[in-house]
Amino acid sequence: MSGTAEATAEAVARRSYGKLVAFVAARTSDVAGAEDALSDAFAAALTDWPRSGVPERPEAWLVAVARRKLIDQARKRRTRNEAAGAVGLISEELQAAAAEESAIPDERLRLMFACAHPAIDPAIRAPLILQTVLGFDAATIASAFLVAPPTMGQRLVRAKARIKEAGVPFRVPEPPDLGERLDAVLDAIYAVFAEGWLDPAGTDTRLRDLAGEAIWLGRLVASLLPDEPEALGLLALMLHAEARRAARRSAPGDYVPLAEQDTALWDDGLMRQAEALLRQASSLGAIGRYQLEAAVQSAHAIRRKTGGSDWPAIKRLYDLLFALTESPVVAINRAIAIGETRGAAAGLAVLDHLSDDARLAEYQPYWAARAGLLAETGAIGEARKAYERAIGLESDPAVRRFLQDRQAGLAIG
Repeated sequence: MSGTAEATAEAVARRSYGKLVAFVAARTSDVAGAEDALSDAFAAALTDWPRSGVPERPEAWLVAVARRKLIDQARKRRTRNEAAGAVGLISEELQAAAAEESAIPDERLRLMFACAHPAIDPAIRAPLILQTVLGFDAATIASAFLVAPPTMGQRLVRAKARIKEAGVPFRVPEPPDLGERLDAVLDAIYAVFAEGWLDPAGTDTRLRDLAGEAIWLGRLVASLLPDEPEALGLLALMLHAEARRAARRSAPGDYVPLAEQDTALWDDGLMRQAEALLRQASSLGAIGRYQLEAAVQSAHAIRRKTGGSDWPAIKRLYDLLFALTESPVVAINRAIAIGETRGAAAGLAVLDHLSDDARLAEYQPYWAARAGLLAETGAIGEARKAYERAIGLESDPAVRRFLQDRQAGLAIG
């Protein structure tokens, strides 16, 4: 029974963490308190469920325990605001018990917009959404945003305190206030998708279904905001990428780069959805980052019909993206596109201009791109060293083997 209880608790945490946090925190605006209460509830479950059995509705059981924890905490502190919140929680508990109510509404979108409130530092909004909605730990978020884990942890703690202090409401804002928060929400959804994208085979339990979760959230936002072109652009971008999931690994599990993927394995239905979203977005008269990135994927997808990516279009799109974002990651991809259209030496020259950016010293794609372009120019010794750096920075065994094979091929060429 113990194994069943632990497995159920793990499955609920993976499936419903953000939903439970949002629901418990909605009454008090205390995200940190809701997380602590749920942590206590999960601990109680691991003690209680092996003895008494897993409840029929484990999420409802956890919410009830978490609410009681919050009520107890509020009673002990006896502050006016917390007392009011406790009264509300008690009332909800009594109503739920009387009605035997177990359904838990999905408040994640409301939580996402609360985390994107103007009272929250813009730089921490997307990381905060990642932690509260999907339970990412501070170290994982710090890695994604190139920040030291202790620093990220402190920022997240301060942001949650700010939500409570400011009494930030858990609601989807009215149209006049929507735009300023939308960017943070979209950035967070894309960061979730990117994390799930790192595990194409779905073997990492921590990352399993994250891409699907991000697409679900993207569809939710797009349906809520059908006239927001960037919401449509983000969903198009994710669908284009997800359409190629089956082609990213060979049958034995080897990494297959985009240029070598079997287009017959691409999901035509998802790509058609992505193209329709891009057309809808383009009709709204405002161009943004996600639309441009989705258009890049569309220019790669044309290979299904023509046999090759539209590199001149890709280069133009990356020109626009770089002018819009000045992102070093975009600059790397732009250099690759320039290498495809104007030759490897031209692409390498662009990368040379990025060499002083300290953020790229430990960024694998920079070194992999540099190695490939150096090899094309005939600088085999330098290419070998760049591959060595890329291999050392790569954590995915399949990608590491791919880079090692490319490096080994230099000795033959």
